[in-house]
Amino acid sequence: MTPKWLLTGLAVAIVGAAIVAGLGAFGSGVPVEAAKVRKGPIREFVDERGKTRLPQVYSITMPFDGRVAPIKLVEGAPVKEGQIVAEVVPRDLDLSHKAAGAAIDRLHASIRENDDASVENVSLEQSLEMVKSIQSSVKAAEAQVETARAKLDYNNKNLARVQHLVTTKAKTEDEFEQARLAQIQSDIEVRQDELILAAARAMESATLLLPKAIKEYIGRKVLARGVLEKQLAEAQVALDQVVKNEDRGKMKSPIDGVVLERMMSDERQVASGTVLMEIGRLEELEVEADVLSQDVVEVKPGDDVELTGPAIGPTLAHGSVERVYPAGFTKVSSLGVEQQRVKVIVAISSADLERLRRDRGLGTEYRVSVRIITRSKSEANVIPRSALFRGAEGKWQVFAVRDGRAKLVPVDTGLMNDESVEIVRGLADGETVVLAPETTLTDGTRVNPQIREVEPSTTPRAAD
Repeated sequence: MTPKWLLTGLAVAIVGAAIVAGLGAFGSGVPVEAAKVRKGPIREFVDERGKTRLPQVYSITMPFDGRVAPIKLVEGAPVKEGQIVAEVVPRDLDLSHKAAGAAIDRLHASIRENDDASVENVSLEQSLEMVKSIQSSVKAAEAQVETARAKLDYNNKNLARVQHLVTTKAKTEDEFEQARLAQIQSDIEVRQDELILAAARAMESATLLLPKAIKEYIGRKVLARGVLEKQLAEAQVALDQVVKNEDRGKMKSPIDGVVLERMMSDERQVASGTVLMEIGRLEELEVEADVLSQDVVEVKPGDDVELTGPAIGPTLAHGSVERVYPAGFTKVSSLGVEQQRVKVIVAISSADLERLRRDRGLGTEYRVSVRIITRSKSEANVIPRSALFRGAEGKWQVFAVRDGRAKLVPVDTGLMNDESVEIVRGLADGETVVLAPETTLTDGTRVNPQIREVEPSTTPRAAD
């Protein structure tokens, strides 16, 4: 059962609260935070994170497969245009040059050797003389055959006479045998001489081919010279390539700048196209920002830009929009949300860039905060953005403090940013508006405004 003293206490508390509320309604009013409409400048801007970059980074790459010598230049080292920053091992290039030169010398010697036909000419003369000699031998063999045949014809006739005379007893049998032996010897001699003639003619035919073969060989040497000349031309191209590689093997800086990054330092075998180092001009530093596509439509080249952040330091830097990329891209935010963004390039003012490089050591890929001023007015009626809200019909309105009461006032706005808004119609300079009004605040409620001096920030939010 509830004690009587507790019920009495609750009743007193309720009555006290009612009295306080009544005093608030009929006395000083509901306390609200408020600000006055002021005359002042206002800007519309796009805040975004950005990073420094160079418009052109020069990559020093391996010109061909080879062994690169140790690279002594370190990051940040200054280089001059034409300075050798890396090179292929000189000994390798020297050996390649000697090998290519030796190949050319060998082909020159081969051409001289090929052009020397003295041995072939002597052989040709010898073969021609041999042909003459064989032809003479053939003629002699023919004459010998003719003589042998004449002798055989005589011995055939003589054998017939002796054989007839033997029947008449005019010749003896011995004389007949001698005649027969002479006939047989003549027949054998004819056959021997015919064989000798046939062999001589065969040798003549073979010998007649020898000068032709030597002449054809000499002709082939002319063709061989053409082949050697082609090989010499190829060898010369190879030497020219080696000479070119000797020049390309001494990799030079294309600009006056600094070493941005060195990919390797020790001697090693490297494939063609491998990046050895990157060189750039820090005097050309600019800022790249990825701006949301719905914001970038307000950005145009020439817009003023303010740069802040830890890399910039306490004094903001100025710049201007250099260009806006024509194509957007999809980027996933840190919360995993896909966003369409567009690259915007900001040129840093020369004076600020010189100061930042000198005092802050600003380099490439540094994070900065970017504020792009899209529109501005030097004087306008300005109130804090937190005073503005949309009514039931979607139109902008505020609670103005008039005669001690909150008066719901529709307004027309002009320039607007995250902190301030320009009031074109609906409020006068010096009027008081309620900041961040509660949903329970209604038109005509008596209020006690607590004026807060609000100066819009001109500093972009810090980069992460």
